[in-house]
Amino acid sequence: MRIPFNLLGLFLVLNLVACKETTNKETAASTEVKTTEVAYNIPDSWIQDRVAKANKRLNATEAGKVLWSAMEAHGGLDKWYGNGYLSLRFNYEPVDGKGIRDSYQTIDTWSNKARHNSITDPTSIFGWDGKEAWVKAKDSTSFAYDTKFWALTPLYFSGHPFVLDGEGVNLELLPKIEFQGATQKVIKATYEAGVGSAPDDYYILYVDAKTNLVSAIKYIVSYPKYFPNGGHAPEKITVLQGTTTVDGIVFAKGFKTYWSTNDKDGLGEYITKISVSDLSFSPTVEENFFSKPEGAKVLMD
Repeated sequence: MRIPFNLLGLFLVLNLVACKETTNKETAASTEVKTTEVAYNIPDSWIQDRVAKANKRLNATEAGKVLWSAMEAHGGLDKWYGNGYLSLRFNYEPVDGKGIRDSYQTIDTWSNKARHNSITDPTSIFGWDGKEAWVKAKDSTSFAYDTKFWALTPLYFSGHPFVLDGEGVNLELLPKIEFQGATQKVIKATYEAGVGSAPDDYYILYVDAKTNLVSAIKYIVSYPKYFPNGGHAPEKITVLQGTTTVDGIVFAKGFKTYWSTNDKDGLGEYITKISVSDLSFSPTVEENFFSKPEGAKVLMD
């Protein structure tokens, strides 16, 4: 998974008395009331320009056309960016019970920033501000995993196919396959050198030939901190588990992840269940919401 480079951001500070409301009761208790909010005031012209460039670039290749059709089926790239800040609960549960990661998070989809609250301890938080990863927790047990790596990882599950719209993404059209009884168009996404923190990552998307919705995603983890001498973890495949539509965007309600094999459907050992809930978009967040709060620790490489 990846922590992408920072993109363009523009925010307008409004003098309002409000706080960001969430549908998650456990995290609502930890939300501090602020006297200002930052609006998601990305100009429509910026969004239109970005979408137009992606449209032109993607529709110049057969692989890109498949990705663009998937974006349209999932609600459209313009709506993805125009809806504002995305919030969701992402509960990652390995079947062996080790390494559970359950947090409620808000993501700036425009510039790839994120802030997470622990579900079990909502006062414990971590995030990525576009330049630095930070964490503020009562002790090391609050997040028994690499929060820098995880800050944007859920976006690279729930954000497909939209997260592949940027420059520096190379697409390859692979042969169609039959997967779980349906014909799939298949595209592979790789990254140019120097793009993001793990440019050796790749994703292989299965796109249903009839609906153009993403059915499954193959991927590897090549995060250099985990593989300082190069290489990557074995390939996995995650299968979408039903869909829900929020403000016009089609999301998976969950995923089942398996080791990838060459057997029928390519599904090996079932290793992880992921539940996605409390999905919403919001036009505002608290001022400096994604920035390192007082008392937080900056995470170094």
